[in-house]
Amino acid sequence: MKNFTKYRKGYYVPPVCDMSWAQKEYPDKAPTWCSVDLRDGNQSLIIPMSLDEKIEFYKMLIKVGFKEIEVGFPAASDTEYEFLRRLVDENLIPDDVTVQVLTQAREHIIKKTFEALKGVKNAIVHVYNSTSFAQRQQVFRMSKEEIKQIAIDGAKLLKKLTEEAGADYRFEYSPESFTGTEPEYALEVCNAVLDVWQPTPDKKAIINIPVTVEMSMPHVYAMQVAYISQNLKYRDSVVLSLHPHNDRGCGVADSEMGLLAGADRIEGTLFGNGERTGNADIVTIGMNMFALGVDPQLDFSNMPELVEMYERVTRMHVHERQPYAGALVFAAFSGSHQDAIAKGMKWREETDPSRWTVPYLPIDPQDVGRQYDADVIRINSQSGKGGVGFIMEQKYGIDMPKKMREDFGYCIKGVSDHKHKELLPDEIYQIFQQEYVNAESPYKLVDFALRKEPNGIRSGEVIMMIDGKEQKFNAKGNGRLDAVSNALQENLGVQYKDLIYSEHALEIGQASRAMAYIGITGEDGRTTWGAGMDTDIITASILALVSAINRMKNGK
Repeated sequence: MKNFTKYRKGYYVPPVCDMSWAQKEYPDKAPTWCSVDLRDGNQSLIIPMSLDEKIEFYKMLIKVGFKEIEVGFPAASDTEYEFLRRLVDENLIPDDVTVQVLTQAREHIIKKTFEALKGVKNAIVHVYNSTSFAQRQQVFRMSKEEIKQIAIDGAKLLKKLTEEAGADYRFEYSPESFTGTEPEYALEVCNAVLDVWQPTPDKKAIINIPVTVEMSMPHVYAMQVAYISQNLKYRDSVVLSLHPHNDRGCGVADSEMGLLAGADRIEGTLFGNGERTGNADIVTIGMNMFALGVDPQLDFSNMPELVEMYERVTRMHVHERQPYAGALVFAAFSGSHQDAIAKGMKWREETDPSRWTVPYLPIDPQDVGRQYDADVIRINSQSGKGGVGFIMEQKYGIDMPKKMREDFGYCIKGVSDHKHKELLPDEIYQIFQQEYVNAESPYKLVDFALRKEPNGIRSGEVIMMIDGKEQKFNAKGNGRLDAVSNALQENLGVQYKDLIYSEHALEIGQASRAMAYIGITGEDGRTTWGAGMDTDIITASILALVSAINRMKNGK
């Protein structure tokens, strides 16, 4: 590409710090979560949420388990102000939930923010000002000392107004555009703010380290976080928070590595909504922990409900491949994947293991409210016998022999390829019925009567409908199926060998019926399959044989 030379790194590598955190595998406990969907997420929507939509979203966040929720920027607009007042006036803030409000470090904005907070029991007042080299140089045209003074003055005003209100609000400070700020200078500003607030272990302050714009690889950001964590004043009285955006597509990685590096808290949104490429996706971060056996302290067990609400009120779309939540994330179209999943599920049924280890499925879809038959195995022209067999067995109780599954798999693959579409389970079942079960052309079974002779031989007659006329054939053999097979080969002019037979009761939805499967190998060495369904297992077996003969005659 052209013009790459006009770009250079805009971030700063921190001084040497303890890097032992880099040897950790994953966070061993959940951070404090703060949803910023109603502020950062809402301000990035093409059509911001209405008051009623924000209320619905807010209630869902509480249902999921968020204990800290940023409800807006009350001084930014009347709608933002009114939303907070409605939460207060309608008593919608549970005692164990803290609402967070955002304000710039500007006096008139801070004062209006405090007006909106009247009556709130538990609140975090989040004040920020930009500290990056680019913003100091181009936007504010101020020195480091002048920028730091803005932060100090804002911190002082928060403390003063809280005391005047007789409130017990908690404070949060963000050096906005941290990723473009010299780490030593960001640390200096944060420590100056903490000197104003004088936090204690019983009343901690929050220092938030935002990835306002992603500028580096995740490990560099984590090094910056580690440097801040290891050099902050009052560290045992500070909650170190992260607020990653996703400009480089690494918001989740920034969050996870930042937690390893010493952070205690994550600000993010559901499904990563936010400015530009979005915020860190709390659903993905939390579910990543869940998949490693760590309780995320958030409940995503009804993911379809969460997705439906989110898409409706934000008018955004959760992508089909969105981790854990997308419509296709548990779907397997590849034949080899389907086969491995089907065998893995069968192994679980046989062994009942305590750990989830099914191939190609990092978590159990049922843990997020999804179903195996509808979500895991999806059938198209890329699918194979394993997936088709899995659907037929799980949804309809049809347990075909292994070789017949392969034959039916090719049949379904051909139909899907010809129609150029995915086949739904009911369509697959209908194809099975039409192609394999109780086939009646060119020969139709009318009836049969067989008796057991003293020597154990079965004999009797078989009545068939051929070209609209009934014909009776004498039958004799070692068993009923063998007797009918001999009669049909002798009178219909068909020849086959290696008759393969299996049968079972239909256990799903049709407990009184039986299924039988028969494969016959013709003179050309090709095996043709048929299936029979009836309330009587012997009748089902003979119907399966007739189906196989008919399919052989029809070149199937």
